[in-house]
Amino acid sequence: MVAAAVVAGLAAAGAGAAALADPASPAGPRPAAGAALAVGDFDFNRPQVAASNLTVPWGMDFLPDGSALVTLRNSAQVLRVRPGQTPEPVAQISGVTPVGEGGLLGLAISPTYAQDGYVYVYLTTATDNRIVRFRLTAPQTQTPVLTGLARASTHDGGRIAFGPDGLLYAGVGDAGQTANAQNLQSRNGKILRMRPDGSVPADNPFPGSLVYSLGHRNVQGLAWDAQGRLYATEFGQNTWDEVNLIVAGGNYGWPTVEGRGNDPRFRDPLLVWSPAEASPSGAAIAGNRLFVAALRGARLWNVPLDGAGGVGTPIAELVGAYGRLRTVEYGPDGWLWVTTSNRDGRGTPAATDDRILRFPPRDTTPPPTTGQPTTTPPPTTGQPTTTPPPTTAPPAGCLVTWTSNEWTGGFTADVRVTNRGPALNGWALTWTFGADQRITNAWNAQVTQSGAAVTARNVAWNASLPQGGTVSFGFQASFGATNPRPDGFALNGAACQVSNQKRMKLR
Repeated sequence: MVAAAVVAGLAAAGAGAAALADPASPAGPRPAAGAALAVGDFDFNRPQVAASNLTVPWGMDFLPDGSALVTLRNSAQVLRVRPGQTPEPVAQISGVTPVGEGGLLGLAISPTYAQDGYVYVYLTTATDNRIVRFRLTAPQTQTPVLTGLARASTHDGGRIAFGPDGLLYAGVGDAGQTANAQNLQSRNGKILRMRPDGSVPADNPFPGSLVYSLGHRNVQGLAWDAQGRLYATEFGQNTWDEVNLIVAGGNYGWPTVEGRGNDPRFRDPLLVWSPAEASPSGAAIAGNRLFVAALRGARLWNVPLDGAGGVGTPIAELVGAYGRLRTVEYGPDGWLWVTTSNRDGRGTPAATDDRILRFPPRDTTPPPTTGQPTTTPPPTTGQPTTTPPPTTAPPAGCLVTWTSNEWTGGFTADVRVTNRGPALNGWALTWTFGADQRITNAWNAQVTQSGAAVTARNVAWNASLPQGGTVSFGFQASFGATNPRPDGFALNGAACQVSNQKRMKLR
């Protein structure tokens, strides 16, 4: 991850988890329509699948064209991922020995990629952990940058990232030898800081040493805020997992302290969680939010930052929705990218795992449904077909335009409602499904379902619907053998006319 920082005008501040009954954010209601949105506010009800059927995607960073490079831990491949396209293998890293937690791990793009073309990866060999670099134009030529880091079946660390200073940082685990963490002669149990060629920067806190901070068990995530402060996530042992604010030369206490020790020799973490809630892995900052992917906790932590190195109350997003989460990155497209890690031997894979998911910035209206939904459909081969409205339309209190994208066993629908009656301050659209369709998540409305009967109610920010005004919302659903069009639309009890319904079949 090249430490970036803030892309002005994209969206922030804490998105809500996908509860069907209440799509509003746990951090508070959505802004009013037309209000400015801050970087970091993502819509976790509208995932898109950028890639699926992977095995343990681990490291991720972005090329200047916006595509992502992703490492696969066990197969030692580097993939290029573009949403809506099949992932493209671009490199096979030689010498990788995937044992336990080791393999092909972190990845970072050179901050001067346009000039030097370098891609950096952290990997486990038969004898050590190391960092090598290569160019996509000659991926078979892999040059060591740093070698000789102790390896093990656990606690290999592996996260690498370029900081805002243009230097390369690496989280290195203690390799199962706890004494390494306090030993300045060992590079294990540390965060290392180096020039792009692996040499020691003159301003490192320990002269002649790559060690930037010590007393770490197994750092897994590195992220910088807009002021250049470094945050790191770390696995604890049995009691506490941590988020730390990293300072040059700081000692974070392991193995003497796990969690907060109130010991003046060590720096206490900003946050601690029990391993059942976290086992934190990758980290990313978007605006004033730190996002932490959790493995055992099977969630994404959304942590408010106060701009002065402090944190607010974390919000748990995506709890149990996608299983173990490994990596999170804030993409140059303004979306939040998240990888699952359910095929790492410790999870329960879904049929299409592992996946790379993208979550869009919140917006006052959803964009057209063009990306892949939560269940990855095959490539589009059909053209939109038109389903005619009922032969005789009832007197219309509203006009409903219904557009769906359908694949085997599932679909998404975008619903546009135009009010033809008096102005409304609070609205509810009802309809009836014609088969066994079941809604699984929704956005821009509170959607409830009882049997075939469905009700979509306004949320706080779109309650006002003037005469002639329009509101849009959407949802994702499953179905069994058939997916006939719904019927019986009514807005606040007044029957609605249905315009031509467009359905795109994804085969």
